[in-house]
Amino acid sequence: MYSYADIPTPSYIVDRRLLEDNLKILAYVQGEAGCKILGALKGFSMYSFFPLIGEYLTGITSSSLHEARLGYEEMGKEVHIYSPAFIENEFDELLTYCDHFIFNSFAQLEKYKDKVKNSGKSCGIRINPEYSEIMTDIYNPCFIYSRLGVTFHNFDGNNLAGIDGLHFHTMCEQNSDALERTMEVIEDKFGKYMYHMKWINFGGGHHITREDYDIDKLIKIIKHIKEKYNVDVYLEPGEAIALNTGFLAASVLDIVNNVMDIAILDTSAACHMPDVIEMPYRPEIIGAGKPGEFEHTYRLGGLTCLAGDVIGDYSFKDPLKPGDRLVFTDMAHYTMVKNNTFNGINLPFIATADENGIKILKSFGYEDYKVRL
Repeated sequence: MYSYADIPTPSYIVDRRLLEDNLKILAYVQGEAGCKILGALKGFSMYSFFPLIGEYLTGITSSSLHEARLGYEEMGKEVHIYSPAFIENEFDELLTYCDHFIFNSFAQLEKYKDKVKNSGKSCGIRINPEYSEIMTDIYNPCFIYSRLGVTFHNFDGNNLAGIDGLHFHTMCEQNSDALERTMEVIEDKFGKYMYHMKWINFGGGHHITREDYDIDKLIKIIKHIKEKYNVDVYLEPGEAIALNTGFLAASVLDIVNNVMDIAILDTSAACHMPDVIEMPYRPEIIGAGKPGEFEHTYRLGGLTCLAGDVIGDYSFKDPLKPGDRLVFTDMAHYTMVKNNTFNGINLPFIATADENGIKILKSFGYEDYKVRL
């Protein structure tokens, strides 16, 4: 077992053993359901693990030229791409990396499909069933006025030439019962077109590696679609790959008081874990409790000048003091891919952990901040 006491902070640490446990679950789904699972780089792009991920999964899915190139170069398996709109002067380069192109509109499809087909690649279009059980609009691709996907009213069922597949993405951190209800809507609206497809992509948001996830129901849904419509089925989870595999180690810098005790850390919600503010949510800390659960309660804040750079309120059995280490859990996905250098705050170290201990892979400094400006 490794110790967080000897590593520099702040540091992201991803445990290879925990990651492989998740990959084995996903590989089981692939084998039992006969589907293909892609890693969504928007959630987890730590390419040092791409060889490991490639041992279990079919490939990656991307949303930009840089993601597509990273997946192509570092994993070398299937590369899928979807974008709300493609940048014209990047498209020829994308053709060298990507196997599947998913378009957001019939206009985009018409603009690029000949290039895709002439390159021997596959074309799909994203649909919006206008049904989702996501409660937070910023993460709901099917909320009213969404720019993502073609609604049934705008779907041109007479213009399917060159379309090999349909893609939908309606979920976020949800179980397979939500997918089951979603599929009822999709089949009702788009089922007659699915008979003409080669593949259906269920998108992301499937929390497959969560402890309470109903894998048997997911397999049943996939098999139903495969058998009824004679199609291949793809899933592209990002979070499920890295769920509960990573940590963020931080240190206490100072303790101040303003009605309550406030600990200032060498990490930042705004810079290093932006989903804490965007979702919002309260990450767990090893050994800490909810406010009032233990004797000493603190508000934990970052070191930027943003007034709202607050991680949350936590209680501890012992008083905090400068130099104490705190370890946040589930910090692999949507951290490294979204972090930033606001205020010139340095990025955390990136490290891996296994039975041999912790290894620092990458550190950052002034040039990483300067080069972006």
